[in-house]
Amino acid sequence: MYNGRLDDKGRMKLAAELVQYFAALPEKKLFVTSLDRRTAQIYPISAWRSNEQFFQEYREDPTLARKIAFNAADLGSETEVDSQGRLLFSPDLRRELGLENQTLHLYARRKHIEVLSEKQYEDLKNEATGTTPDEVGRLETAGMN
Repeated sequence: MYNGRLDDKGRMKLAAELVQYFAALPEKKLFVTSLDRRTAQIYPISAWRSNEQFFQEYREDPTLARKIAFNAADLGSETEVDSQGRLLFSPDLRRELGLENQTLHLYARRKHIEVLSEKQYEDLKNEATGTTPDEVGRLETAGMN
């Protein structure tokens, strides 16, 4: 889990580990967006292209795929980490999600980085605080290391 904050131009200074991770990718472009208009995501462009292909081919609920693809396209933008380790969030994304003037929480999830507002972080933290040893044991039994 990493903390960040947007500056007055909508750029976030990334932790050194994230800068190194993104620098090691074959393609330097990233796609910053939101799928649900609540939480932001940072995708390597190759992972985002896979999502776009998925949206086109998903037949179980094409209306759902179309809605999520629309959200992502409407709020998303391609960007790169700049020479000072900062990542730009588009003005539309910042306004829609209310990301300014607060600590943001970043964590890796699947093939992208989730960006949580302070409220979302606190909500998830409160929910996770109730995790019991039995619940952890169930995941260990299922194969978690």
